[in-house]
Amino acid sequence: MTEHPNAITIHGNPLTLIGDLPKTDQLAPDCELLANDLSAVKLSDQQGSVCVICTVPSLDTPVCDTEIRKFNEETTKLGSDVKVLAVSTDLPFAQARWCGAAGIENVQTLSDHRDVVFGEAFGVLIKELRLLARAIFVLDKQGILKYIQLVDEVTSEPDYEAALNAVKSLV
Repeated sequence: MTEHPNAITIHGNPLTLIGDLPKTDQLAPDCELLANDLSAVKLSDQQGSVCVICTVPSLDTPVCDTEIRKFNEETTKLGSDVKVLAVSTDLPFAQARWCGAAGIENVQTLSDHRDVVFGEAFGVLIKELRLLARAIFVLDKQGILKYIQLVDEVTSEPDYEAALNAVKSLV
């Protein structure tokens, strides 16, 4: 797997990403993740809807919590053709607990904890931490990547407006 040293930072300290970011206007890599009930979910199953994938280091951190709550709220304004997935290496049980405590109903949390295949395929696996970098991927209804935002500093929030504008252009 390709390594990208100094690709992002956490509190200003450089981190290495494993894998390559996919390219826009190409079919998104198909990966299998675990839902909160431990069932397998494939990204290809999302075709037919505009899909927003938010990768986060851990739902149990303040910035990740804020980000997913924001997308949970915004999803209601985007229509039924939009699905939002939050992918982390948190265990499915922790994701379910967090969703219940946070009242998250419009975002599906998925875990990449087992094999980190999503992290590697999308180029967001942090080598030093075995967590996922903060990024947003927007796929059209055919599963083609139309927007990618990799956040340079893990502790920073993404550019919500840019991501939501990308989604709105596809609905």
